[in-house]
Amino acid sequence: QVQLVESGGGSVQAGGSLRLSCAASGYSYSGACMIWLRQAPGKEREGVARIDSTNGVAYADFVKDRFTISRDNAKNTLYLQMNSLRPEDTAMYYCAALLRRAGRCAGWSSNYLGQGTQVTVSS
Repeated sequence: QVQLVESGGGSVQAGGSLRLSCAASGYSYSGACMIWLRQAPGKEREGVARIDSTNGVAYADFVKDRFTISRDNAKNTLYLQMNSLRPEDTAMYYCAALLRRAGRCAGWSSNYLGQGTQVTVSS
């Protein structure tokens, strides 16, 4: 079955960096749209970054020029490099996948979701 396992979360001070990873299994990883989502306490889940099977990327406006999404198809792993972190970036970060769409993304839509990894940024 499809499994998405996130790691790399933690606590950092404002201005710091973290690198999140997502290990994927149970499907053709290289042929899927991969997505990072986040949810802060009391807020709706929102899209952060996504990458399609051709390595086309898109970012939410609030993370542009600070976060970088990438994928390693040989390792079935998705990454999110987060720099210049701000307290408002504090959230649970989720890895998600959109399968059966020929590797294309459809906005922030996904049909599989990981358990999440917590990121806390202090001022």
